Amino acid sequence: MEVLEENDEEEQREEELMKALEISDEPHNIETKLSVDQVFVPSDVSDFDWSSIDISQLPSSYKTNSPREKKLLRIADHYLQQYTHLCPDRKPLFLYPVNECGIKKFVSTTVRPTLLPYTELYHWDGCASFVCDYLTMEPLKSPLIPPSLLYSPTTILKYQRGNCFDFSVLLCSMLIGAGYDAYCVNGYATHDICSLDETLEVCPLLRKPQEVPKEIMKKSNKYRVKSSPDMQSKFELQQEAKKKAETEATHKNEERGEEKVTEVEKPTHDPLYGLRVHAWVLVLSGKREVPEPFFINPFTGNSHSTMDEHFLGIESVWNHKNYWVNMQDCRNGCKDLIFDLGDTVRWEIMLSETDKPLQVLLDAEEENELFDRNMDDTEEEEEDTSFAMPPSWVAPIQISPRVHIYKSMEPETERVMEFYNEARVDGLQKRAENASEIKEYFVGRDDFKYFQHTEFGKRGKKISVAGARTDINSRPIVQMKECFHRNLEKPADEDVAERVFLITEEMIHLTYHLKDKYITASKKDFFKPTENYRKQSEIMTPEMCITYQAGSSVKDKKLLHLYKLLQELAEEEKQLKQQVRQSEAEVLNILKIRENEEADIKLTVSIYNTERNEKRKQQYEATKNAMEDEFPVHEEQDLDYLAPFLIQIGHPEKMTKGQVLRLRDDCLTDFKNRLIAKANIIQARFEKEVEELKKKNQQFQENQSQLSREEEAVFLADYSETMFCIHIVALRLNREKQTAPQKYLALEEKLRKDPRLAVHLSHA
Repeated sequence: MEVLEENDEEEQREEELMKALEISDEPHNIETKLSVDQVFVPSDVSDFDWSSIDISQLPSSYKTNSPREKKLLRIADHYLQQYTHLCPDRKPLFLYPVNECGIKKFVSTTVRPTLLPYTELYHWDGCASFVCDYLTMEPLKSPLIPPSLLYSPTTILKYQRGNCFDFSVLLCSMLIGAGYDAYCVNGYATHDICSLDETLEVCPLLRKPQEVPKEIMKKSNKYRVKSSPDMQSKFELQQEAKKKAETEATHKNEERGEEKVTEVEKPTHDPLYGLRVHAWVLVLSGKREVPEPFFINPFTGNSHSTMDEHFLGIESVWNHKNYWVNMQDCRNGCKDLIFDLGDTVRWEIMLSETDKPLQVLLDAEEENELFDRNMDDTEEEEEDTSFAMPPSWVAPIQISPRVHIYKSMEPETERVMEFYNEARVDGLQKRAENASEIKEYFVGRDDFKYFQHTEFGKRGKKISVAGARTDINSRPIVQMKECFHRNLEKPADEDVAERVFLITEEMIHLTYHLKDKYITASKKDFFKPTENYRKQSEIMTPEMCITYQAGSSVKDKKLLHLYKLLQELAEEEKQLKQQVRQSEAEVLNILKIRENEEADIKLTVSIYNTERNEKRKQQYEATKNAMEDEFPVHEEQDLDYLAPFLIQIGHPEKMTKGQVLRLRDDCLTDFKNRLIAKANIIQARFEKEVEELKKKNQQFQENQSQLSREEEAVFLADYSETMFCIHIVALRLNREKQTAPQKYLALEEKLRKDPRLAVHLSHA
């Protein structure tokens, strides 16, 4: 029970900390326009509330039981009574938990065999990897008993989380659909397996691939040529074997020394050893060329031998057809278990596979005493124990292609990057890209833009031009679209809702927001003048702009106004192209950083972790010893905020009312001046950063054509860092302005309650 107490203490400490800081733990309500086939992405595991899920759209099979299911529940209840009478010392069986709609469902009917249309999910390792990678692990509410709830695999996939039983049912459904003889297991495992603790495991990136010896097939042939006799010296072979033995002995001694060093990393004694409930998957031999039975841990997707010491016992197993109870001794874990489910001595089956009733190991008198009160039900049950398992009540398991996507580190492939929009000046929250488009989502921008979509065309042949930039073969931009929220300071028919730049067609399409009580929006289509027209004239003609004004049939004849608007749009198109290129450069920079991180993985110990950071620990101890030698140990005293002002009046034992008022005013004035000075310092820093940013931007505009791709990437990184600093300084400045009045009032209240001043200030 120590684990439960530790969890309660941690939750209590977190609640106290949140109350002290007055921080709301509710997630931000960010509305983002996404595709229809996206999956629900829940918040943190500890914050997710299963009782709040939407069950209104679930099929009727989730909310009711068919007559065959009701009969099955009666049989299961009868079976449980017999089992409890025969094995009073064993724990109750996991037979019919409640589903997401509060309906009891037999566990076998929760398994829904499904073959998914993906080649990667046709083999057990692909299915196991998908389940462990796609779902988020939730621990059991109690480590000692199975859960009282077992949700459908469709709900588990929708919300992408579940406990070990949820993982196992989903994985078992996929494996049975792929042709494996798979079963869900209710049993016991070690703390590391149950809690997904892999701290003592070798990092997967550091594991060396196992060398598979090549099998040499020998075929008998009486006409084969005899091999030449072995002419190698036997003495030399003995000497080589002796050297090899000495080398192996040396390695063993080194390994023993390493084992002594890593003794501290061994797991501590678990008081609940052998009692922790866990669910996993059993795959039997026979189907799909499986040579021998093995376990699959659904949390990691790894396979384990049935003799693995981490699995400590089995209560029962089930699939979509039947339910078996293990009657074998598990004192040695699963090492001695025989997985022949047809052996009725070792495995007690629930539904008889023949027309014979279940065998009950009770004499007639004991059976009458036990079931005298419900004899009628018992007779009915015994007649129907051989009926087939009802079909699964779970809806078909489906996985859309947009979930099932492999993300690579190659540029211009499909990927989604999410950002902290509050830490970015442009308010970028998410960027989704592939080889032909980039979609960017924004939050909290001053220009009300929340979405940008850029489409690219196919590259032409790469051309090498002397003195030209290296990115001359970049993806050509075909179209750029921007979407804006409503700006209430402008009329609706002057507030742009969507702006599309058609680069190849030389067009710009504007769509405005809807006016009240209108079903159509105002639109403008601009056609850019050709090169010959630009040389001949600068005047705009009516044919260059097609305008639709909602609610009015009068065309806009102010060509000068339209000409200026077209010039502004052309300039904004150039800036938008530059922003797209900057986005591409930022993606390449992020991928390069991630690639370097993957190639060189290092363990970084925080400087504040003085126990593990030896260098920091030595510096801390040296500084501490120097301080103790220089300054003798004395009792620490709280700083007196009135001390500087009391010195000015000579520390009188008693003060007059005038002295007290003057002392209070001087203290408040000094504190006010310090607050103003601090705000001025932050303001000066903000102005300095903004001025430096302007200079950098001007230098970039002047030298842009001469910069190489690497120099441009360096500038963009520096530009982004400067913008981040400006954002942080602006936040500090705003926070200082908001908290300064509160700090001033707090000091005033503190002075009012100070025992040295309270006598006179309480009447003031």
